[in-house]
Amino acid sequence: MSLRGEMERIYRDLTLEDVPWNLESPPEILVRLVKSGWIAPCDAVDLGCGAGNYAVWLASGGFRVTGLDLSSRAIELARRRASERGVDCRFLVADLTGDLREHHSSFDFAYDWEVLHHIFPGGRARYVRNVHRLLRPGGRYLSVCFSEQDPGFGGEGKYRDTRLGTRLYFSSEQELSDLFGSTFHVHELYTTGIASKAGPPHQAVVALMERGPESP
Repeated sequence: MSLRGEMERIYRDLTLEDVPWNLESPPEILVRLVKSGWIAPCDAVDLGCGAGNYAVWLASGGFRVTGLDLSSRAIELARRRASERGVDCRFLVADLTGDLREHHSSFDFAYDWEVLHHIFPGGRARYVRNVHRLLRPGGRYLSVCFSEQDPGFGGEGKYRDTRLGTRLYFSSEQELSDLFGSTFHVHELYTTGIASKAGPPHQAVVALMERGPESP
């Protein structure tokens, strides 16, 4: 099954409480970046926005947020959440490795939270090229994905299967440095624990970047 099909199945068949990455509270890393001023209210894009929790949180703080997700069902849920919270967000169905030309140079901040481990090495160059082109010059970018040091899902190997029937790719810091380094200025790259809905924190690689002038 394609990734799109897997995501549609998950959002169709599970409640949001049972979707493991659907956490209502914004992650500490994102909160810290906003509170510190590393990112201020601006045009932002949530890459793989899911049910829109973090996009709605940013919008409530003055950001102008667009959420993109592969799943049409997730986008329906995100629009509903924004409406219920009374905030203005734009949510669109989009393939993050596909044609995003209509959104080029539209954003000052981009972030993906637990998305990149769904994109295998063969599609990552296209993904990074898209992120670069979505951002305006000097735009900032946060990426967080599972580290190969994480003991979850079997605890070994680059490819691991989940209880939802999906397969993930676990990365190293060096891999992400090589992936992002030619087109982004990498300010920070480190491995840390991030909250898990059930069980201990996951080990994840965090990259804080700024769009470089190079065109990939």
